[in-house]
Amino acid sequence: MPTLAEKKAVVEEITENLNAAGAVYIANYSGMSVTEVNNMRGEFFEDNIKYKVYKNTLVKRAMEEVGGYEDLYPHLVEQNGFAFVEEELAAPAKVIKKLYEETERPKFKAAVIAGDFYGEDELNTLAAMKSKSEVIGDIVGLLLSPVSNVVSALQAPGRTIAGAIETIAEEGEK
Repeated sequence: MPTLAEKKAVVEEITENLNAAGAVYIANYSGMSVTEVNNMRGEFFEDNIKYKVYKNTLVKRAMEEVGGYEDLYPHLVEQNGFAFVEEELAAPAKVIKKLYEETERPKFKAAVIAGDFYGEDELNTLAAMKSKSEVIGDIVGLLLSPVSNVVSALQAPGRTIAGAIETIAEEGEK
């Protein structure tokens, strides 16, 4: 049985993980084989997701210390694993969904992402969220779109200033 000092050290570790995380996911891993759990840990590791198994009571103490996790308290029952992620907030949902489709385990229970609560019925929504790098790519594409229109206008037939202006004007009317 862990000593009081050991429990305090674990609560401190959980508190650090909560403070560093942009998202916290809870998944029930009961019924999973050792091989399945190791596979899941590997998937999380590849996506830079910290996955830990803690006692629910210690997680609740840490959540109470940090604050903002009250919606997760009812889900702190059974055998839970906790996924902490800093930047790619949808990454744990994608891993959990993929594994659940293959083996019907782990069962997603809930998540808090940037202070917002998501219940077990919202896994598909979370998994469909774009990653930070995908969103940045979309923004860059939108920013470059007008530049590519100007370049194509300059390369328009006739390659004259008048032709370029005419092409740009036509693009603007669309």
